[in-house]
Formats: sequence, structure tokens, C-alpha cells
Amino acid sequence: MMIHARASDEDPIGIIAAVHGPVVDIACDHLPPLHRALCSALDSERYTFEVYQHLDERHVRAITLHSTGGLQRGMPVFDTGAPLRVPVSPDCLGRLLNVFGEPLDGGPALSSKQFRNILGQPVPLHQTVSASGILETGIKVIDLLCPFIRGGKTGLFGGAGIGKTVLITEFMHAIVALHQGVSVFAGVGERIREGHELWHEMQQAGVMPHTLMVFGQMDESPGVRFRVSLAALSYAEFLRDSLGKEVLFLVDNVFRFVQAGSEISGLLGRMPATVGYQPTLMSEVAELQDRIISTTQGAITSVQAIYVPADDMTDPAVTSILNHLDTSVILTRSQASKGFYPAVDPLQSSSKLMDRHFLGDRHYGVAEGVREHLARYRELEDIISMLGLEELSETDRRIVVRARKLQRYLTQPFHVTSAFTGIAGASVSLQQTLQDCEAFLRGEFDDVPEDQCYMRGRMREASR
Repeated sequence: MMIHARASDEDPIGIIAAVHGPVVDIACDHLPPLHRALCSALDSERYTFEVYQHLDERHVRAITLHSTGGLQRGMPVFDTGAPLRVPVSPDCLGRLLNVFGEPLDGGPALSSKQFRNILGQPVPLHQTVSASGILETGIKVIDLLCPFIRGGKTGLFGGAGIGKTVLITEFMHAIVALHQGVSVFAGVGERIREGHELWHEMQQAGVMPHTLMVFGQMDESPGVRFRVSLAALSYAEFLRDSLGKEVLFLVDNVFRFVQAGSEISGLLGRMPATVGYQPTLMSEVAELQDRIISTTQGAITSVQAIYVPADDMTDPAVTSILNHLDTSVILTRSQASKGFYPAVDPLQSSSKLMDRHFLGDRHYGVAEGVREHLARYRELEDIISMLGLEELSETDRRIVVRARKLQRYLTQPFHVTSAFTGIAGASVSLQQTLQDCEAFLRGEFDDVPEDQCYMRGRMREASR
């Protein structure tokens, strides 16, 4: 354990008075401050608690960060003298860690005497820098219609099973291959199968030496799932400040962070608020999001997967996260059902910086032209299904033909799925995407069959 208790000959701060699932009430001689890490031990088993409430002048209520099996009344509790913190070192790259900074990959513990508080304060305003420029991903639909902003925050919204984790994994591959940056991945409430597969995929792709993974698994305490994203963010801040590199901070899944906060809120006896969420929802999301920021020393670009309950974008958790983002990539079940992967909805997805002055005239004009074609096709879909394509005007028929080919062109095979699909992954530069889309809009590919536009990289490859 990386949180060191005081010497064993010191008196304990108190004893365990009650255990209710992950909630532990502790009778104390003097009250420790909120969010102080306390610890207890039984044989070789060690337990860590985080203080959440002062019940009265003698008792505190804490959440245990381990399984509570073996805890009993009367066990002595010691003060670690600090909040929850993790050891930080440049050696952390290439490692798989838990919320305490302990190795999960079977390797040695991090040899570091430097620690970082996971509840650190946001950077002072005068040291921050604004988002600047596009961070190319090589993914056509994203770079064209909802570009990632260097130093910005991007959300991947979608229901269950439509490709959020695959898209995040591909982006991790891209940041190393295209930008020689480093990635910090926070697995919040990950299934052990997903975590195991992701770890091995990163090793096979050769990007693990530039990646740090921090996991809080689904079967762990809500306290762990609630804090693991902040622990991973502490590592991202350390790498930003010490290396000065492009740091990509990925979270899968922010909704599980909200869920863990809701569990803790219920365990502490707080009254639920809108749709059963915790009353502290907005401040908890802001506590995470406001620390994801770029400074004069380095940039943190964040990509966050957000599960959308019942595909309802008006859910309070979804809207509270949405308010903090620069770019929103919406993955829809209707796109996935048509076989369009990545299942990004080009009309719902957007970026706050889709602006002519930021993107330039060419990129902005092509993106608007593609959106206009796709929007017009969506308007005409009902008419086509009832009356047929022949009843449309010549202009509308031409728009529909080009829109259908653009839909298929914006699909793309990924490097991280090539082992499963048998299709080699493709990465397409933004300039090549703009060139191809301009050719579609001018009608240069009107004679190319639709199936030759599907799941390809550049159109030069499709027309061979």
C-alpha cells in the first residue's frame, strides 16, 4: 500500500464503531478533517478509509476503499496524516495501476518518494492556456465534422454496445502513432474482461510503453470507482508538468463515475435529487472536469466515453457532463444498425469551435457542404420509402446519391479491430479527407458504386 500509516507504536485515532456495507462509522479521540485517509489492519490484510462526514464531535463516517470482509467493531484505526495520494514517477509509463498507485500488471512497485494528492486544486487561471488547433485522429468523420481540439475536452456519447470503447482505443493508437504523445487511461468501473483485453491490445499495438492505465474495477468499492478517475488525472497532471508533452487523458466511462457518486450519496443518507441522482451531481462532475486543463508547461487533451441511459440525451448526468465539453461525438444505434462504423451521427455531433475563423475557409466549407447533403437526404428518406427515388427532382436525386456515398465514405476500418474483422486499419489525414469530400460534392465519384465507398481509407484506394 502506498499510503503509509504512522508508526505502529503510536496510539490509534479511534476504533471502528459500526460497519454498514462499504460505510464505516469510526469513534475518534479527535476528528480528522474531511477526505483524510485513515487505515486499519487485520493480520496481513490492510484497509483504507476516506472520511466523508462528521456525525458529531466524536464520530466520523467513512467509505472503505477495499472489501469490508474481516472488519469488526473495536478494531483500531490510524491516521495516515494525509488525504488519499499516489506515488508519481516518469517510470509510471507502461504500467497498469490501481487507485492507490499499486501495480496490477505483476511488475514491481513504483520506486518513488514523490506523492501527489488525488484531490489537487485546479491550476490558477493565470497559468492556463486556451485550446489551440485541431488534434488530428486519422478518423475521417471526426476530423471533418467534429474535430478534437488540442487541449480541449471531447465526449463520446452513446448507449450500450455501439463502439465507445473501440473508438477510445483507436484514438489511443492514433495519439502515439501520429503525435508521439503519452496517454493516461482511467478505467472507471471496467469489467475485468474489458480491462484485460485493452491491456493486451495496447501491448500488441506497441503503444503500451507510452501509456499508463489506472483501473478501478466493477467489483470494487464505490469509493474506488469514485476516486479512480481523479487518481489517473493526478498522473496526467504530473506527466504534463514534468514532461511537457502532449498528454491524452482518456476516461471510460464518466457515467460510472457519476453512478459511484450516487451510490456513495445513498450510503451516506443524502436525499436523492432529480431522477434519483445525488444532490451534489453538478459539483462532483465539475471537480473532475475543471482540473482537465492545459498550462504553459504542457497540454492535456481529454477524451471521455459517456454512457447514455436508455439513449436519452436529456438525462441529468449526461447534460451536466455535456456543459463542460468542447466537442460532442454522438454515437447512435440507428447508425450502428445500418453497419456504419464508427457509429457517429454526423448531424447530431458538434464542436464549439466549428468556426470559419478557427478551421479555415476550406475545412469549414467542406464540412458544411457534407452536412447539408446528409441533412437533405434525411429529410427525403420518408418520401423515398413511400414513393421511390424516381419521384424526386433531378437536383434532389443527385443530392441523395452523393449523400449515400458520403455516408459510406465516412465509415472506416480501425487498426485495433483488424484482428477481428480481417480488414486492415486505415488512417486518413485531414487534407486527404477534405480532398475526397470536395470530389464527392463536385460529382467526381458519381459513377463509383456505393459498396466501393464503404469501409475504405482514401477514395484513391477505393477506385482501384
